[in-house]
Amino acid sequence: MKPIRLMSGFLTVGFWTLASRVLGVLREVILLAYIGPGPVLDAFVAAFRLPNMFRRFFAEGAFNAAFVPMFSKRLEADDDPIGFCREALSGLAFVLMLFCALALLFMPALVWATASGFAGSERFDLTVEFGRVVFPYIFFISLAALFSGVLNAAGHFAAAAAAPVLLNIGVIGAMIGAALLDGPIATALVWAVPFTGAAQLGLVWRAADKAGLRIRPQRPRWTPQMKALVKVAVPAALAGGVMQINLLVGQQVASHFDKAVGWLYAADRLYQLPLGVVGIAVGIVLLPDLSRRLQAGDDAGGREALSRAAEISLALTIPAAVALVVIPLSLVSVLFERGATGTADTAAMAQAVAVYGLGLPAFVMQKVLQPLFFARGDTKSPFRFAVIAVIINAVIAFGLSPSIGWIACAWATTIAGWGMVALLILGSRSFGEVARFDARYHKRIWRILIAAFAMGALLYGAQLVLAPLLAMSGLRYGALVVLIAVGIIGYFAIAQMVGALHLSEVKGAMRRRKG
Repeated sequence: MKPIRLMSGFLTVGFWTLASRVLGVLREVILLAYIGPGPVLDAFVAAFRLPNMFRRFFAEGAFNAAFVPMFSKRLEADDDPIGFCREALSGLAFVLMLFCALALLFMPALVWATASGFAGSERFDLTVEFGRVVFPYIFFISLAALFSGVLNAAGHFAAAAAAPVLLNIGVIGAMIGAALLDGPIATALVWAVPFTGAAQLGLVWRAADKAGLRIRPQRPRWTPQMKALVKVAVPAALAGGVMQINLLVGQQVASHFDKAVGWLYAADRLYQLPLGVVGIAVGIVLLPDLSRRLQAGDDAGGREALSRAAEISLALTIPAAVALVVIPLSLVSVLFERGATGTADTAAMAQAVAVYGLGLPAFVMQKVLQPLFFARGDTKSPFRFAVIAVIINAVIAFGLSPSIGWIACAWATTIAGWGMVALLILGSRSFGEVARFDARYHKRIWRILIAAFAMGALLYGAQLVLAPLLAMSGLRYGALVVLIAVGIIGYFAIAQMVGALHLSEVKGAMRRRKG
């Protein structure tokens, strides 16, 4: 993949991921307004997290890490890539049907294992009820991830990146429709999830057909290709889903505190906005590119791709992290404080947003560094690192919660995230020059930090000036837009002055993409 194609793919994925994340925040705004922190929200969060956790194992974790490099190499060598996809599709569908049946049958045990603090309360029964409705979402979204991996590897990024938008549109529409019809909002919410999953699968399946990648299920067979895929995918699944595992550890601890599951969920959605746009976009585009370059022995090109991905990621992520730490209360109060969500909820969510913000660069760098291992077929090392990170997370969450309460969950996630980055950097040293950032990266990272911290000071001052407007119900939305605009404009202006980011490079990339 040429550098122009890499940038084009990044911008395409970034645009659609931004749309999905913005709609995701809107989804939470509506959810918190109609339902608010409490038993129903806690139950929905715990139920919805079950398929989302396992999709990291069956979908993004396994197939971005194992399936995409194997398919990319077969596609490059013209070694029956479609036949390989058909075998993978059929095997995955069979396993998912069996897994869904078992999960629906043993849902009470699954809920207890992930949120034992709900036991003996209405939250437990609600979570079991919601879980049985939303869990089949994993079947549709996992198969959609396979088709998305095929499209990404073949250089068709738009449909795969656009598919998640359907979930948010469907859920938002269901909640608003139920409210207008004076119906049960929670019921509409949970039933919208599996239906939107089916819509996502339909979108990427059709896109694959239009791209000439006609993939149809067949009788599942245990072939040498599937054995090799499973051998790589099993450890990769845990490595790719470590953040979800850490969130579940946090949920297990938070379930013992009233409203804490809902607070952490809302805070998670805010920091997922920049994480999704930058981290997921770079990871999706970088992995196939690195796989091709390493297959061709192009270590210099691989180092260039890795360095530019890290540079772009941190140039956008570090200022976002600074903003989350400096103005979390303004963000949360304007976005979420209405209806069933009060000022105490706002203060709690803002605290979690600031802590997650400290870990945001780490979460993004994981997306950049893991493809170094996955592109070489090495999933054992990230697996070991993931296990260590999970242990760090669990020790901190369970160890600190008796003294500092539910916020220990957020601190544990952030510290474990940085631990994972340190392990990935140390583990990649044996790969040679391809795993080392180039001189341009080292030159710019310090300038990015200077620009981001200067923007933080600017944001803090602007927040003090706008504080009266941010507290007025009729003007707070406009005041928040102004505050964010001050941060964005200030950062890019300072970054341009100190040489952290040149706008001419962004404009040039956009012109090449348009051409």
